[in-house]
Amino acid sequence: MTAIETQVQYSSYMMTTTEEYMTQEDDWDRDLLLDPAWEKQQRKTFTAWCNSHLRKAGTQIENIEEDFRNGLKLMLLLEVISAERLPKPDKGKMRFHKIANVNKALEFISSKGVKLVSIGAEEIVDGNLKMTLGMIWTIILRFAIQDISVEETSAKEGLLLWCQRKTAPYRNVNVQNFHISWKDGLALCALIHRHRPDLIDYSKLRKDDPIGNLNTAFEVAEKYLDIPKMLDADDIVNTPKPDEKAIMTYVSCFYHAFAGAEQAETAANRICKVLAVNQENEKLMEEYEKLASELLEWIRRTIPWLENRVAEQTMHAMQQKLEDFRDYRRVHKPPKVQEKCQLEINFNTLQTKLRLSNRPAFMPSEGKMVSDIANAWKGLEQVEKGYEEWLLTEIRRLERLDHLAEKFKQKSTLHKSWTTGKEELLSQKDYESASLMEIRALMRKHEAFESDLAAHQDRVEQIAAIAQELNELDYYDAATINARCQGICDQWDNLGTLTQKRRESLERVEKLWETIDQLYLEFAKRAAPFNNWMDGAMEDLQDMFIVHSIEEIQSLITAHDQFKATLPEADKERMAIMGIHNEILKIAQTYGIKVVGENLYTVLSPQDISNKWEAVKQLVPMRDQTLQEEVARQQSNERLRRQFAAQANIIGPWIQTKMEEISHVSIDIAGSLEEQMSNLKTYEQNIINYKSNIDKLEGDHQLSQEGLIFDNKHTNYTMEHVRVGWEQLLTTIARTINEVENQILTRDAKGISQEQLNEFRASFNHFDRKRNGMMDPDDFRACLISMGYDLGEVEFARIMALVDPNNTGVVTFQAFIDFMTRETAETDTAEQVMASFKILASDKLYITVEELRRELPPEQAEYCISRMTKYIGGDAPPGSLDYISFSSALYGESDL
Repeated sequence: MTAIETQVQYSSYMMTTTEEYMTQEDDWDRDLLLDPAWEKQQRKTFTAWCNSHLRKAGTQIENIEEDFRNGLKLMLLLEVISAERLPKPDKGKMRFHKIANVNKALEFISSKGVKLVSIGAEEIVDGNLKMTLGMIWTIILRFAIQDISVEETSAKEGLLLWCQRKTAPYRNVNVQNFHISWKDGLALCALIHRHRPDLIDYSKLRKDDPIGNLNTAFEVAEKYLDIPKMLDADDIVNTPKPDEKAIMTYVSCFYHAFAGAEQAETAANRICKVLAVNQENEKLMEEYEKLASELLEWIRRTIPWLENRVAEQTMHAMQQKLEDFRDYRRVHKPPKVQEKCQLEINFNTLQTKLRLSNRPAFMPSEGKMVSDIANAWKGLEQVEKGYEEWLLTEIRRLERLDHLAEKFKQKSTLHKSWTTGKEELLSQKDYESASLMEIRALMRKHEAFESDLAAHQDRVEQIAAIAQELNELDYYDAATINARCQGICDQWDNLGTLTQKRRESLERVEKLWETIDQLYLEFAKRAAPFNNWMDGAMEDLQDMFIVHSIEEIQSLITAHDQFKATLPEADKERMAIMGIHNEILKIAQTYGIKVVGENLYTVLSPQDISNKWEAVKQLVPMRDQTLQEEVARQQSNERLRRQFAAQANIIGPWIQTKMEEISHVSIDIAGSLEEQMSNLKTYEQNIINYKSNIDKLEGDHQLSQEGLIFDNKHTNYTMEHVRVGWEQLLTTIARTINEVENQILTRDAKGISQEQLNEFRASFNHFDRKRNGMMDPDDFRACLISMGYDLGEVEFARIMALVDPNNTGVVTFQAFIDFMTRETAETDTAEQVMASFKILASDKLYITVEELRRELPPEQAEYCISRMTKYIGGDAPPGSLDYISFSSALYGESDL
């Protein structure tokens, strides 16, 4: 309300009050000829009323028309009832001194807006009873009845309405005036019983006993309510119409006695309400601090575990690490996601309650802000992602290492088998005692061996390359591999040296020999490479492989088919070699030559060639079977990929759609907030019901990882994408529900109608040009201008400081509603709480412990005692408390 409006109301009230006084005084002029019974009642009532105030100054009057004649006690009476100082009275006893004192009293009454009609100082000094009674009545009207206000009525009408309201529930009581309605005494007893039921048993009162009822009321009021007896029961009962002014004067004492108690009760209730809000907010703050500390501690304990990159040496141990990580994802992390979401919801709810109760915003302890928790959570997820990538990389590395180690062992075994006896053979000196034919045979045999040795060079290089790769991949048993590889290389070098020495020896004696059996030689030369080819073919047919896709296995099948296509040509070579041997036998048979011993040019026999050929033919179908089994495994993996992709391609878009639908519900103004809340609760239940699909997808993802499937070309959605989207969806629906709850809380607390809220939402949506639930400062300025605000730069800066205290550069809908309702909301203030404490303290600047415990419930009283500081002032008794600084501290206005 503006100052001009307040002045207009005050002027109107004073005008009404003045008119009322004029009316009452006109009535007094008409009643100058008082009924003797009325005069008696007024004399007794007014005398008692004056004494009830004069006794506070240590004096009283006996004769109302005599004791006010010198004006001294009249001025004292006015000072007591007005709590103001009058001009210093004249001390003389002459008539003009008395008139001067009475005039000072009358002038003071006139200064209070009271028009004194036909009442002069001379009549009072002369002891005119009627004028004296009229003056006292004017004083009673001004200082005891004028300030009575009930609803829209005041003074006499207000006092009458108050009596009617208080006595309405009582039988045989019907207050319509201030004379005959009070004759039976039940109305006075009802007033006392209404406020102090412990003083009168109303059920025992009888309407036919007015004398007893009146005396009961008079005695109880004087004894327990400090209201002196101002009336006589017999005078009231025996008078057809008791004096209205006497009755009003006496009844007004009841109003002031009980109204003060009601005012104290109202003040106590206000303090209890404020303290209850403060206690609840403190409890929410403590809960936030506790939950934030626990969540941050869990993140602090979890991150070192996820940062541990110590690799295990075996595939089994690494798979156990992966299973532990899956348990963390499925079991340990989801409850913490819910705790984080609930923490944000509790924080927003607490800030809303503080804002609605006009309290300062809650500032968590250092390091426990919502942003601090979000940053810690972000760091956790980054470490978590890196840990999972490291696990999968290590599993692939170990898989590769196991494959290479097995391959190394196989090739090393084949090499050992090939080299067995070769050093002893090369070290022989059989040529020293051999015949020509034998020498020539030994020479050819050695050449064949050199050919075989050269062909085996590639296998030795392959073994060395595999050993080097195992070292580069940090194979756990690299020492054993290196030792064996070094042994093979040393042996290979020694074979080369021995081969060279034997050749030199054979060449030295070669000149001694002239004849070589060409057929044996040709057999040896052709059989050796063919045998080597068969060795390579057998090695390839038994070679291990690792693939991850149908395309890779199909490539191996194609290579195998190409190998099978060469078999007919190889068979022709085998038959040609066998033909050479048959030719030898034919020549021997034709010419009668007896073949004794083996072919001196080769260790290979026709039977060796035949046996190896049969072995090659047996390995071909075995290789076919192995490849087909791998095709079946890859097809199974492909089905797993397609199964996962089919679900992921449904769940991913579903999550995005729900996010968009929730966003639309939050800005929809078609229905009420309760309807929006109902829609959001429905969405939340649908989302919860959809959790089984996420779990099924998790199961398919686990099967894929157990099958060592690490890629999927059929979908762009990974399990990580779906998990993040699902967690964002849960967080979004929870936050949106919380925002609507806060809007409902704001609407109910600040008395905003649904239509106003819809208008606010419509204005906000119109200027939310980016449709992201927030307005830029320029859009917000345009919105305020469209609503009739005349904004300068300074005013707009002040408003922005209210709606965007953290300088984020945007205005949320909640901040917009708070601003639109801020200046019209009825909230408790520090000044109101101070005023309430002042009433309880009987207008003192301090309050005692006894007063707090007497006026407040025990819990709120002890709360105040424990938090109020001691009052610093010389006029206060020991232990007095400072309620002013305590009230300011409740609203963040001091350092208490």
